[in-house]
Amino acid sequence: MGILGLFRSRRFLSDTGGSVLPIFVFALVPVLALAGMAIDYTRANSANIKMQAALDATALAISSSAPSLSQSALNEQASSFFSAIYNDPNANGATVTATYTTANGPQVVVSGTASIKTLFTKLPPINLPQFNISSSSTIRWGSSRLRVALVLDNTGSMADYNKIGALQTATKNLLAQLKGAAVNNGDVYVSIIPFVKDVNVGATNYNASWIDWTDWDANNGTCTGLSHHHHSSPSTQSACTGAGGTWTAAAHSTWNGCITDRGTTNAPSSGNYDTNVVAPTTTITATLFPAEQYSSCPLQMMGLSYDWTTMNSLVNQMTPGGNTNQAIGLALGWQSLVGGGPFTAPPMDSNYQYNQVIILLTDGLNTQDRWYTNQASIDARQQITCNNIKAAGITLYTVQVNTDGDPTSTLLQNCATDSSKFFLLTSPSQIVTTFNTIGTNISKLRVAM
Repeated sequence: MGILGLFRSRRFLSDTGGSVLPIFVFALVPVLALAGMAIDYTRANSANIKMQAALDATALAISSSAPSLSQSALNEQASSFFSAIYNDPNANGATVTATYTTANGPQVVVSGTASIKTLFTKLPPINLPQFNISSSSTIRWGSSRLRVALVLDNTGSMADYNKIGALQTATKNLLAQLKGAAVNNGDVYVSIIPFVKDVNVGATNYNASWIDWTDWDANNGTCTGLSHHHHSSPSTQSACTGAGGTWTAAAHSTWNGCITDRGTTNAPSSGNYDTNVVAPTTTITATLFPAEQYSSCPLQMMGLSYDWTTMNSLVNQMTPGGNTNQAIGLALGWQSLVGGGPFTAPPMDSNYQYNQVIILLTDGLNTQDRWYTNQASIDARQQITCNNIKAAGITLYTVQVNTDGDPTSTLLQNCATDSSKFFLLTSPSQIVTTFNTIGTNISKLRVAM
């Protein structure tokens, strides 16, 4: 029976003897007041939750520019962003302030206040005309640093549908995001590894001790001392000596900078050096990086750096050509994070936590490596590398750009750290949005809210 029904009940009234009704009505006033207060509180709480979300977004948005702004400019930027996204109809007089301090490590604090006019609690006996709400959001730097290896397909098929152009746009946007996540130089390092069948480690390194010249010397040189009945000069050492000639290897300074998978000439080595980042040593030839004069040698890769201008220039110069060997790109991307051989990884500071990420983007299935031309054999090597990377605690994103109706790559699905980090794209434009998503996710690793 409702309250009105109670009033209508003669039995209820007669049984009270006329004395309970005033007591009941008196008791009903605080009950109604409490019910009204609960409604007002719910409205205020909803406005406060929305305010917290808007403050969090505002703090993230202004964090990268905060160190370079004056206090008034910082407040103005915070207020502008906050007011654009906070629009609770119950809130009045919302104000926001932002402060940037460096005393205990750089941090931005964005605070907001507003008032909620009450509907019920403004009435007697409570007489509360409004609830005041407030909240804040803090972004801290200093405890975490980020290192990212971009392993990017530059093979011939990237010319189709201008996938290379989409990749360039996406990568430059991503670099801008990562630059924005850094307050100080060294907070974020990035390496860029363009790959085809081979990776270019830089022709100027031809005197480096970490290069294995065995195969290169056997395939690049001149053959002399042959009898006149040979119409053409053999182009390899074995053909030359087999014909009774003398082979002279070309000068290593003529090398174009390409290297192929680590291991031995005819097969991966027992040490599986094509799948790990064991530092090269001259005492074990299979740990060295084998030089190869690959005709479609890509652009020279770039180790960990925060030289954003040079990185953007490298991306702008990318041109497609050559066959697909994701495995070597992935191996060199990993090597860039730990150092060794062609890479010098900056030492890690024990005062910081480090998040390490590899992003592998490819538009094709594996077609050729140092030893194989069948996909299954190359994939098997790459899967070992992926497993080793994940075991090392490195987050691995894989992106398959599938514009030709290829099968979804089981390898790339299995390589990703988890299913949320594998992306199957069917158009070049999706590269841009996908890199933006990944960039947002990994940029959050740099800050604590």
